Amino acid sequence: MGITGFNPASSPETHAVRRLQSTRLQTNAGAALQRLENWARNPWRRLSLLAIAGLIGFLIGTAITPVAGVLGQMDPVAALLVVLGTELTIRRQRSSEPSLKLPQQLLDLGRIGFLYGLFLEGFKLI
Repeated sequence: MGITGFNPASSPETHAVRRLQSTRLQTNAGAALQRLENWARNPWRRLSLLAIAGLIGFLIGTAITPVAGVLGQMDPVAALLVVLGTELTIRRQRSSEPSLKLPQQLLDLGRIGFLYGLFLEGFKLI
């Protein structure tokens, strides 16, 4: 028969769905958010994580304005990217599942810090 006699449509393997085995990396990466949530049950740890997220957002917000200012042609594009990024994080908040509360709070505090950094840099120009 050879290759010409092979009919993939009649093969029983095409109808069965095989699930691939998870690797150790996939298993650990999938459980990382749950481990972070369990670690942050202590209120002080949670507060420190949220403060760090806000400060990192502020750092990114203050660092992005000089880069966009040096490239004077990129101001509209940079503004569009900032608005799209913040809107996507807000849309993600509406559609996210309620079980992942800490990552959503970290994202929100990072977004608030980012926008605060942008507003502070904007008021420096006035």
